[in-house]
Amino acid sequence: MGGKFLKASACVALLCVFALAGQASASGQGRGRGGGGGGGRGAGGGPPAGAGVERGIGRSSDSSAGRADVGRGNASDRSEGRSDAGLERARLRRDNARRADEELRAHPSMPARLHTTARDLRDGYQAALAANPNLKFGQYVAATRLAANLGGRHPNVTREAILAGLAGGDSLGRTLRDLGVGPDEAKEAERRVNREIKESKRRS
Repeated sequence: MGGKFLKASACVALLCVFALAGQASASGQGRGRGGGGGGGRGAGGGPPAGAGVERGIGRSSDSSAGRADVGRGNASDRSEGRSDAGLERARLRRDNARRADEELRAHPSMPARLHTTARDLRDGYQAALAANPNLKFGQYVAATRLAANLGGRHPNVTREAILAGLAGGDSLGRTLRDLGVGPDEAKEAERRVNREIKESKRRS
């Protein structure tokens, strides 16, 4: 009876040893997995490492790209506007200068009859076009003659002052009145200049 009890006790003890060993092994494996997993979660904050950073960079890049695109678009529009205006001014200057050359070739005697030279008219007109691309050659010639005819009595009446008035959108008559010429005298001065220019274009 005593021997059977001892054998049974030994078997129970052996089973307990095996059970404890198995629990210890499982616990160790669990700590190994938990440590690795826990460390990964702690470093990445949940998602895989780098995933959050990439999303943040993507959002920042998208936002920045949006602002950059808008900025570039606005700058391009503004630049294009300035460029278009500059091209139009250049086109007007080129076209008006070409018409002036054609008129001078068609009327070679005109400059001398107006007491000037073709070169002076051409150079002076091109310089005036830089400030006012809309200025017509006839207006420049008229301003030149009005200054010559009225400057002695009205020192304010210079070619530059007349051209400035035209560039501001005023007519010749209005410009002369603003420069101190009376209405009747201004009208007569315009009629005289128109006659001079018309006669200068007549063929000999």
